[in-house]
Amino acid sequence: MDAKHQFSVLHVESMDCPDELRVIESRLKRMPGIIDLEANFIQHTLTVVHERSLPAAEVQEAIRQAGFEAVPRGEENKEMRWWPRHGRGALTIISGALLALGGILYAARAHDAIVGAALLAAMATGGFYVVRKGVRSALKLNFEMNFLMTVAAVGAVAVGESFEGASVMFLFSMAQWLESRAMDRARDAIRKLLDLSPGEAVVVRDGAEVRVPAADVAVGETLIIRPAEKIPLDGVVTEGVSAADESPVTGESMPVEKSPGSGVFAGSLNGYGSLTIRATRIAEDSTLSKIIHMVEEARSRRAPSQQFVDRFARIYTPAVIGGAVLVATVPVLFGGLFNEWFYRALVLLVIACPCALVISTPVTIVCALARAARNGVLIKGGAHLEHVGKLDTIIFDKTGTLTAGRPDVVEVLSLDDAPPREVLRLAAGVESRSEHHLARAVLRKAESEGVEPAPIANFAAMPGRGARAEIDGGTCYVGGLRLFRELGCNTASAEKALQKSEAQGRAVVLVGSEKKILGGIVLSDVIRPNAADALARLRALGIDDFIMLTGDNEATAQAIAQQLDMDHYHAGLLPEDKVKEVRMTLEESKLAAMVGDGVNDAPALAASTVGIAMGTAGTDAALETADIALMADDLGKLPYTVSLARKAVAIIRQNIAAALLIKAAFIALTVVGIAGLWHAVVADMGASLLVIFNGMRMLNFEEKRPK
Repeated sequence: MDAKHQFSVLHVESMDCPDELRVIESRLKRMPGIIDLEANFIQHTLTVVHERSLPAAEVQEAIRQAGFEAVPRGEENKEMRWWPRHGRGALTIISGALLALGGILYAARAHDAIVGAALLAAMATGGFYVVRKGVRSALKLNFEMNFLMTVAAVGAVAVGESFEGASVMFLFSMAQWLESRAMDRARDAIRKLLDLSPGEAVVVRDGAEVRVPAADVAVGETLIIRPAEKIPLDGVVTEGVSAADESPVTGESMPVEKSPGSGVFAGSLNGYGSLTIRATRIAEDSTLSKIIHMVEEARSRRAPSQQFVDRFARIYTPAVIGGAVLVATVPVLFGGLFNEWFYRALVLLVIACPCALVISTPVTIVCALARAARNGVLIKGGAHLEHVGKLDTIIFDKTGTLTAGRPDVVEVLSLDDAPPREVLRLAAGVESRSEHHLARAVLRKAESEGVEPAPIANFAAMPGRGARAEIDGGTCYVGGLRLFRELGCNTASAEKALQKSEAQGRAVVLVGSEKKILGGIVLSDVIRPNAADALARLRALGIDDFIMLTGDNEATAQAIAQQLDMDHYHAGLLPEDKVKEVRMTLEESKLAAMVGDGVNDAPALAASTVGIAMGTAGTDAALETADIALMADDLGKLPYTVSLARKAVAIIRQNIAAALLIKAAFIALTVVGIAGLWHAVVADMGASLLVIFNGMRMLNFEEKRPK
């Protein structure tokens, strides 16, 4: 953002659809200093990009002059007066009561003037917001739904159908009120993310514990987290042992053990112990804050289906208005009754309201994004959600994605009748002083097997060959084949073992003395425990092509690919080679996702249809690079994401089809004279509520796993 420009994010309570945005837009675009606008109808927010020389207060005032109440986002609950938030509901109830009174008076044969007064009062209260918005938009030559509904109600009174006119206003007002209440659930799904992180923190200052707003805590300050308290900021544990529920960030339900040196995330729930942590980020830069910010941004990125709906609605509404004019005039020219055909034209005007169609896609996407975020999956927009819902190919980077990304001991070999535990004991003793990355794998294996490393003396590293140390009065060597050949050992049996392991893509570290090789430690970058299950779930969802990319040698790649039933694999690749492979896949007219770590694989992720980074919690580069971020280091989140996206795409299609079919049916019924005004309003209200509640099913989405 240019230093001369700034964002103003405003809450506009009564901004419900694109038609109302155009009213606001026509007012703001006349102001010098306005650069751009972006509306979010579900959240009732308007983001205005303007020059810093234009005060935000003047932007708010311009929106008020356009007829809409606007306050800075976050202040709506304390600044919005009772009437802007609850006025529509109150007027709808009054309108309904007056409409019922009019019906009772009519049934009691009251004077027509009294019945008419009650019905006009019902129309006035129900249409208070409708008429005001309709007139305002008509003055700007924008004939949106409020104007159409106003014309329909007034026209009904003009042809002697006062009860229908009042019913239209009451039903339309109730429809908008119900839609607003229904959409509150979708908005709450996002608001709940904001509530995950506590607003206050206990900080040690001048030797005393003080409670301060989390936003006032600086990097490096010491925080005290008591049992069962939420962690307010990202940080590192300096004292204490506990377990933290990190599900708000990673989606993982199992608590994660924490001890000195462990990282913690804002929004996590501390378990049984007290922790002292050092803050590593301020509140607005925490991982949770980044997630919330990205979800907020994602809602404004339109999906392809939403773009289609918006284009269709711009054509559809004028077309139906034109059709209504023809219905009102052409039959009359050929002898038809004016009142009859004028009434049918009014019904068509009601049908022209595209509310259900316009809201059909965004409500589903918002609910899907919120549900995904609550389960540790960050999807950066509706377009990415739809693309994942239509995938047929997934490309995997091997290391750290399909495999654990670190070597582990998979076998201990005995080559000279030495017991495997003895071979492991000697190797662990020598490796206990080594800095080599394979040493840590050997020590992990010894610990898991309950093997105590042999006591050593006079350790010495042998660069490029291995290491040695004195054990039990003799010298023990740990290294490769070259080392033991130099020592003059018989390597025939070791060579056979090496050939077999190398064919499986494994490495072998030999253990022995100056005279003989006692055994070997077989290491491999092991496949993730849940990789096979995750791939099976993806197959069941219809993904028919798995491709593995790796920089490893052919033997290693082939072994992993065979174990995981990959359709294709490519070995010995540099980062730029991976990008070429992704592009070649896309040239086959496929939608292909690339799954990697989000850092080393950034170019390949960017080249794919959808870049998916795994295990990205706390990793800024990965969060920024990926289109979709799986916050937990769990491959099982991938089939969950695909399943959620496919469900969302299916619901979007259902919503669009339902909205169009209901409109088409009532247009036909109107032309033949079956549907009346109140039928049309009920149909419009029903269609809107149908697509809203159907889309809101995504808030409770659960993956159906294959049996």
